Amino acid sequence: MRTIVDLPEPEREQLDAQCRQLGISRAAALREALRLWLKQQHPRHEKVFGLWKDRPADALVLQEAFRQEWSHH
Repeated sequence: MRTIVDLPEPEREQLDAQCRQLGISRAAALREALRLWLKQQHPRHEKVFGLWKDRPADALVLQEAFRQEWSHH
């Protein structure tokens, strides 16, 4: 997939400097950055999935309690 990315000048200059130092293209650097970012994001879902599974209340009861709490603020 090809895409266009708008970068502010300071970030583009830093990216170019890093790419020159490493001998890689901008595209290669951005692919690696995206790969690392996606890898970092994945565990967040695993950490929160089922977080409230041991709570005794029904999900709809909890939802209604939160809505009541929010409506009083």
